[in-house]
Amino acid sequence: MAALFRLTNRAVALQRSLVANQAAVVRAINTSPKKDETITAPTSLTTEDFANPNPKNWQSYGFDYKDQVEDRKATKATFFFTVTLCLVWGSFYWAYLPDTQFRNWAQREGFLELRRREQAGVDLVSPNYVDPASITLPSDEDLGDTEIII
Repeated sequence: MAALFRLTNRAVALQRSLVANQAAVVRAINTSPKKDETITAPTSLTTEDFANPNPKNWQSYGFDYKDQVEDRKATKATFFFTVTLCLVWGSFYWAYLPDTQFRNWAQREGFLELRRREQAGVDLVSPNYVDPASITLPSDEDLGDTEIII
């Protein structure tokens, strides 16, 4: 027990020394510009300074690389057509399409057939749905000790 106590004390001491050394290594970084590193603004501006039509921080969406207004218009139009027209109205169109797989017809026809068989007093599903002569069953020798669960 005493060995365990000494081990935990050593581990705590090791953690304290690592934290203390880590704090001594970390130094603050100053990112502000120095007074002598600043520049003065140009006193005379020419038309060549305004020749670049692109704003300083503008990034194109990929529709027009030269004109910011046209790029924004094309972006908004593309998103309007894809999201509003294709996704929203396309979803409504797909949801209200007629039954192309005839699922409703098949269910309705099944209920009509069940009603007809019930009124005729016939089995709902014929036991001879598949011709018994066409089925080949394994012999008792082939089955051996296999348990048959019905």
